[in-house]
Amino acid sequence: MAEKVKGKLVIIGGAEDKENKCEILQEVVGLAGGRESRIVVMTTATEKPVEVGNMYISIFKKLGANDVKVVNINSREDKEINYARNVLEDCSCVFFTGGDQLRITSILGGSGIDKLLKQLHKEGTLIVGTSAGASVMSQTMIVEGNDEDSPRKCTIKMAPGLGLLKDVIIDQHFAQRGRIGRLLAAIAQNPNNLGIGIDEDTAIVVEENEFRVIGSNAVTVVEGRKLKHSNVSESSPNEILALTNVILHILPSGYGYDLEKWIPKVKLKEDKV
Repeated sequence: MAEKVKGKLVIIGGAEDKENKCEILQEVVGLAGGRESRIVVMTTATEKPVEVGNMYISIFKKLGANDVKVVNINSREDKEINYARNVLEDCSCVFFTGGDQLRITSILGGSGIDKLLKQLHKEGTLIVGTSAGASVMSQTMIVEGNDEDSPRKCTIKMAPGLGLLKDVIIDQHFAQRGRIGRLLAAIAQNPNNLGIGIDEDTAIVVEENEFRVIGSNAVTVVEGRKLKHSNVSESSPNEILALTNVILHILPSGYGYDLEKWIPKVKLKEDKV
Protein backbone atom coordinates (compact mmCIF):
# COMPACT_ATOMS: atom_id res chain seq x y z
CA MET A 1 0.00 0.00 0.00
CA ALA A 2 1.31 3.45 -0.90
CA GLU A 3 2.36 5.65 1.99
CA LYS A 4 -0.34 8.16 2.92
CA VAL A 5 0.35 11.76 1.96
CA LYS A 6 -0.49 14.20 4.75
CA GLY A 7 -0.15 17.45 2.80
CA LYS A 8 -2.69 19.19 0.60
CA LEU A 9 -2.30 20.80 -2.81
CA VAL A 10 -4.01 23.99 -3.98
CA ILE A 11 -3.79 24.21 -7.78
CA ILE A 12 -4.96 27.56 -9.20
CA GLY A 13 -5.89 28.28 -12.80
CA GLY A 14 -4.20 31.70 -12.69
CA ALA A 15 -5.46 35.29 -12.38
CA GLU A 16 -6.81 34.61 -8.89
CA ASP A 17 -8.60 37.51 -7.20
CA LYS A 18 -5.98 39.57 -5.34
CA GLU A 19 -8.00 42.68 -4.47
CA ASN A 20 -11.55 41.87 -3.32
CA LYS A 21 -12.68 38.76 -1.42
CA CYS A 22 -9.46 36.91 -2.32
CA GLU A 23 -11.31 33.64 -1.72
CA ILE A 24 -8.60 31.34 -3.04
CA LEU A 25 -5.64 33.09 -1.40
CA GLN A 26 -7.62 33.32 1.85
CA GLU A 27 -8.09 29.55 1.64
CA VAL A 28 -4.35 29.15 1.13
CA VAL A 29 -3.57 31.14 4.27
CA GLY A 30 -6.13 29.18 6.27
CA LEU A 31 -4.79 25.80 5.14
CA ALA A 32 -1.22 26.96 5.79
CA GLY A 33 -1.99 27.76 9.43
CA GLY A 34 -3.51 31.26 9.46
CA ARG A 35 -1.47 33.66 11.55
CA GLU A 36 0.91 30.83 12.42
CA SER A 37 1.56 30.00 8.76
CA ARG A 38 5.07 30.17 7.34
CA ILE A 39 4.70 30.81 3.62
CA VAL A 40 7.55 30.64 1.10
CA VAL A 41 6.79 32.26 -2.26
CA MET A 42 8.82 30.61 -5.04
CA THR A 43 9.34 33.04 -7.94
CA THR A 44 11.47 30.82 -10.18
CA ALA A 45 8.87 30.84 -12.99
CA THR A 46 8.65 34.61 -13.40
CA GLU A 47 11.01 37.09 -15.05
CA LYS A 48 9.94 39.71 -12.49
CA PRO A 49 10.76 37.96 -9.20
CA VAL A 50 11.10 41.09 -7.05
CA GLU A 51 7.85 42.67 -8.23
CA VAL A 52 5.85 39.44 -8.04
CA GLY A 53 7.40 38.40 -4.74
CA ASN A 54 6.63 41.73 -3.07
CA MET A 55 3.06 41.59 -4.37
CA TYR A 56 2.40 38.22 -2.76
CA ILE A 57 4.11 39.25 0.49
CA SER A 58 1.71 42.20 0.71
CA ILE A 59 -1.36 40.08 -0.13
CA PHE A 60 -0.61 37.23 2.26
CA LYS A 61 0.18 39.61 5.12
CA LYS A 62 -3.06 41.48 4.44
CA LEU A 63 -4.86 38.13 4.71
CA GLY A 64 -3.33 37.42 8.10
CA ALA A 65 -0.07 35.56 7.49
CA ASN A 66 2.77 37.01 9.57
CA ASP A 67 5.72 35.05 8.19
CA VAL A 68 6.09 35.31 4.39
CA LYS A 69 9.42 34.87 2.60
CA VAL A 70 10.38 34.96 -1.07
CA VAL A 71 12.85 32.49 -2.56
CA ASN A 72 13.99 33.03 -6.14
CA ILE A 73 16.04 30.08 -7.38
CA ASN A 74 17.34 31.41 -10.66
CA SER A 75 20.08 28.85 -11.34
CA ARG A 76 21.27 25.41 -10.34
CA GLU A 77 24.21 26.80 -8.37
CA ASP A 78 24.78 25.06 -5.04
CA LYS A 79 24.51 28.24 -2.96
CA GLU A 80 21.04 29.01 -4.32
CA ILE A 81 19.85 25.43 -3.90
CA ASN A 82 21.24 25.14 -0.37
CA TYR A 83 19.68 28.45 0.71
CA ALA A 84 16.32 27.39 -0.68
CA ARG A 85 16.53 24.02 1.07
CA ASN A 86 17.12 25.65 4.45
CA VAL A 87 14.15 28.00 4.04
CA LEU A 88 11.79 25.34 2.67
CA GLU A 89 12.48 22.88 5.47
CA ASP A 90 10.99 25.36 7.97
CA CYS A 91 7.83 26.40 6.12
CA SER A 92 4.18 25.32 6.27
CA CYS A 93 3.36 26.36 2.68
CA VAL A 94 5.26 26.58 -0.62
CA PHE A 95 3.60 28.88 -3.18
CA PHE A 96 4.73 28.74 -6.84
CA THR A 97 3.91 31.86 -8.86
CA GLY A 98 3.03 32.05 -12.54
CA GLY A 99 5.46 32.57 -15.40
CA ASP A 100 7.10 29.78 -17.42
CA GLN A 101 6.62 26.26 -16.05
CA LEU A 102 9.67 24.98 -17.93
CA ARG A 103 11.84 27.35 -15.87
CA ILE A 104 10.62 25.64 -12.71
CA THR A 105 11.31 22.09 -13.86
CA SER A 106 14.55 22.82 -15.71
CA ILE A 107 16.04 24.60 -12.69
CA LEU A 108 14.61 22.46 -9.88
CA GLY A 109 14.50 19.07 -11.61
CA GLY A 110 17.27 16.83 -10.30
CA SER A 111 18.54 19.59 -7.98
CA GLY A 112 17.29 17.90 -4.83
CA ILE A 113 14.64 20.57 -4.31
CA ASP A 114 12.18 18.48 -6.34
CA LYS A 115 12.66 15.50 -4.01
CA LEU A 116 12.46 17.78 -0.98
CA LEU A 117 9.11 19.17 -2.15
CA LYS A 118 7.68 15.65 -2.44
CA GLN A 119 8.95 14.79 1.02
CA LEU A 120 7.58 17.99 2.57
CA HIS A 121 4.21 17.40 0.91
CA LYS A 122 4.14 13.82 2.19
CA GLU A 123 4.84 15.07 5.71
CA GLY A 124 2.10 17.73 5.68
CA THR A 125 3.38 20.88 3.99
CA LEU A 126 0.83 22.68 1.81
CA ILE A 127 2.03 23.06 -1.81
CA VAL A 128 0.34 25.71 -3.97
CA GLY A 129 0.79 26.72 -7.59
CA THR A 130 -0.91 29.29 -9.80
CA SER A 131 -0.81 29.38 -13.62
CA ALA A 132 2.63 27.98 -14.56
CA GLY A 133 2.94 26.92 -10.93
CA ALA A 134 -0.23 24.86 -11.43
CA SER A 135 1.04 23.05 -14.52
CA VAL A 136 4.16 21.74 -12.77
CA MET A 137 2.15 19.90 -10.10
CA SER A 138 1.48 16.93 -12.37
CA GLN A 139 3.86 14.19 -13.49
CA THR A 140 3.40 15.13 -17.15
CA MET A 141 2.84 18.82 -17.89
CA ILE A 142 1.80 20.86 -20.89
CA VAL A 143 4.62 23.22 -21.76
CA GLU A 144 3.01 25.07 -24.65
CA GLY A 145 0.28 24.71 -27.23
CA ASN A 146 -2.15 26.49 -29.49
CA ASP A 147 -5.13 28.11 -27.81
CA GLU A 148 -8.59 27.98 -29.39
CA ASP A 149 -7.63 25.22 -31.81
CA SER A 150 -9.04 21.77 -32.56
CA PRO A 151 -7.03 18.90 -31.03
CA ARG A 152 -4.03 17.94 -33.18
CA LYS A 153 -0.70 16.29 -32.45
CA CYS A 154 1.08 19.58 -33.08
CA THR A 155 -1.25 21.45 -30.69
CA ILE A 156 0.88 20.75 -27.63
CA LYS A 157 4.35 20.13 -26.31
CA MET A 158 4.71 18.21 -23.05
CA ALA A 159 7.49 17.59 -20.55
CA PRO A 160 7.93 16.02 -17.09
CA GLY A 161 6.49 18.05 -14.21
CA LEU A 162 7.30 17.89 -10.49
CA GLY A 163 5.05 14.86 -10.02
CA LEU A 164 3.26 15.98 -6.86
CA LEU A 165 -0.02 14.78 -8.36
CA LYS A 166 0.23 11.54 -10.33
CA ASP A 167 -1.80 10.32 -13.31
CA VAL A 168 -3.18 13.76 -14.21
CA ILE A 169 -2.37 16.48 -16.75
CA ILE A 170 -3.26 20.02 -15.69
CA ASP A 171 -4.00 23.01 -17.88
CA GLN A 172 -4.69 26.53 -16.63
CA HIS A 173 -6.36 29.79 -17.81
CA PHE A 174 -8.59 27.13 -19.31
CA ALA A 175 -11.93 28.50 -20.51
CA GLN A 176 -10.58 32.06 -20.85
CA ARG A 177 -7.97 30.97 -23.43
CA GLY A 178 -10.00 28.23 -25.12
CA ARG A 179 -7.66 25.38 -24.20
CA ILE A 180 -10.03 22.40 -24.48
CA GLY A 181 -8.41 21.32 -27.78
CA ARG A 182 -4.93 21.06 -26.35
CA LEU A 183 -6.10 19.20 -23.24
CA LEU A 184 -7.95 16.71 -25.44
CA ALA A 185 -4.77 16.26 -27.48
CA ALA A 186 -2.81 15.62 -24.29
CA ILE A 187 -5.30 12.99 -23.13
CA ALA A 188 -5.39 11.36 -26.57
CA GLN A 189 -1.65 10.77 -26.19
CA ASN A 190 -1.93 9.84 -22.49
CA PRO A 191 -5.37 8.23 -22.02
CA ASN A 192 -4.47 6.74 -18.65
CA ASN A 193 -4.11 10.27 -17.29
CA LEU A 194 -6.97 12.47 -16.14
CA GLY A 195 -7.17 15.89 -17.82
CA ILE A 196 -7.93 18.77 -15.45
CA GLY A 197 -8.52 22.21 -16.99
CA ILE A 198 -8.76 24.97 -14.39
CA ASP A 199 -10.32 28.34 -15.18
CA GLU A 200 -8.96 31.66 -13.97
CA ASP A 201 -9.83 32.64 -10.38
CA THR A 202 -10.62 28.98 -9.75
CA ALA A 203 -8.70 26.26 -7.93
CA ILE A 204 -8.82 22.66 -6.84
CA VAL A 205 -7.93 21.72 -3.27
CA VAL A 206 -6.46 18.22 -3.32
CA GLU A 207 -6.49 16.09 -0.19
CA GLU A 208 -5.56 12.41 -0.37
CA ASN A 209 -7.50 10.98 -3.35
CA GLU A 210 -10.09 13.74 -3.80
CA PHE A 211 -10.32 17.35 -4.84
CA ARG A 212 -12.90 20.07 -4.31
CA VAL A 213 -13.41 23.15 -6.45
CA ILE A 214 -13.29 26.72 -5.12
CA GLY A 215 -13.39 30.08 -6.87
CA SER A 216 -15.63 31.98 -9.28
CA ASN A 217 -15.44 29.81 -12.42
CA ALA A 218 -15.17 26.09 -13.16
CA VAL A 219 -12.94 23.05 -13.61
CA THR A 220 -13.20 20.85 -16.70
CA VAL A 221 -12.34 17.18 -16.19
CA VAL A 222 -11.53 15.01 -19.24
CA GLU A 223 -11.52 11.23 -18.86
CA GLY A 224 -9.80 9.16 -21.54
CA ARG A 225 -9.73 5.64 -20.15
CA LYS A 226 -12.99 4.69 -21.89
CA LEU A 227 -11.91 6.00 -25.30
CA LYS A 228 -13.35 3.74 -28.01
CA HIS A 229 -11.36 5.11 -30.92
CA SER A 230 -8.45 7.47 -31.50
CA ASN A 231 -6.37 8.12 -34.61
CA VAL A 232 -3.53 9.73 -32.66
CA SER A 233 -0.96 7.04 -33.53
CA GLU A 234 -1.43 7.21 -37.30
CA SER A 235 -2.38 10.88 -37.80
CA SER A 236 -0.01 13.49 -39.19
CA PRO A 237 1.05 16.36 -36.88
CA ASN A 238 -1.44 18.86 -38.34
CA GLU A 239 -4.33 16.44 -38.80
CA ILE A 240 -7.35 16.93 -36.54
CA LEU A 241 -7.60 14.09 -34.04
CA ALA A 242 -10.57 11.73 -33.97
CA LEU A 243 -11.68 10.79 -30.44
CA THR A 244 -14.81 8.89 -29.51
CA ASN A 245 -16.38 8.23 -26.12
CA VAL A 246 -14.45 10.93 -24.27
CA ILE A 247 -16.11 11.67 -20.92
CA LEU A 248 -16.19 15.31 -19.82
CA HIS A 249 -17.32 16.91 -16.54
CA ILE A 250 -17.79 20.60 -15.72
CA LEU A 251 -17.39 21.23 -11.99
CA PRO A 252 -18.06 24.66 -10.44
CA SER A 253 -17.36 25.70 -6.86
CA GLY A 254 -18.59 23.22 -4.26
CA TYR A 255 -18.31 20.20 -6.53
CA GLY A 256 -15.52 17.67 -6.30
CA TYR A 257 -13.93 14.60 -7.83
CA ASP A 258 -12.64 11.23 -6.62
CA LEU A 259 -9.19 10.88 -8.21
CA GLU A 260 -8.95 7.18 -7.39
CA LYS A 261 -12.35 6.04 -8.66
CA TRP A 262 -12.71 8.74 -11.36
CA ILE A 263 -16.15 9.75 -10.08
CA PRO A 264 -17.41 13.37 -9.77
CA LYS A 265 -18.81 14.41 -6.40
CA VAL A 266 -22.01 16.41 -6.69
CA LYS A 267 -22.57 19.45 -4.49
CA LEU A 268 -25.20 18.88 -1.84
CA LYS A 269 -28.22 21.16 -2.10
CA GLU A 270 -28.51 23.76 0.65
CA ASP A 271 -31.76 23.91 2.55
CA LYS A 272 -33.75 27.01 1.68
CA VAL A 273 -35.06 29.06 4.59
